[in-house]
Amino acid sequence: MRIDGPESRHTVVLLPDPSDPEDAFDRVIARLHNSDLRTVTFETVEGLDAPIGYALLDQLNAPWAVLVGNGSGADLAWQLAARGYGRFIGMVAIGRGHPALADGEGTVPDAGCPAVEISTTVVATKRLPRALADGCMRYVYGEFRIAELDTADPLAESDHELATEIVLRTGRW
Repeated sequence: MRIDGPESRHTVVLLPDPSDPEDAFDRVIARLHNSDLRTVTFETVEGLDAPIGYALLDQLNAPWAVLVGNGSGADLAWQLAARGYGRFIGMVAIGRGHPALADGEGTVPDAGCPAVEISTTVVATKRLPRALADGCMRYVYGEFRIAELDTADPLAESDHELATEIVLRTGRW
């Protein structure tokens, strides 16, 4: 786990996909630090679940964080947000929809996953088409937004747009 950035009342927790390189979030992180945001970046989400995630965040004293997940990291972000009421102020899920929704192959990863009760941005990509991202709205009890990026790898190709979406989730507008 890497903790970087200015001491700030705003913390962004970044959860990568296992296939992401170690520096996948680095360009986004640089932009977040310019926006006076502290970042906590997990090296991997393999072996992490909601109870372990909560315990790690408690040790870091990171209440009211913004969750950002890519791929499998987004799956974990949905789980953390859905089962951790009052722990997070926002979420950005990149390329993955809510676990109670069928994916592109018709598989429902977790039919019992509750709705999230925080403001959420779903980043529609070539891996998560807009039509599937739209379905997430019924599982978000907060302000909902979809950002469409015409790429399979938004971390590598759209770091400026991702950073903007994350910064928007740190404010209580």
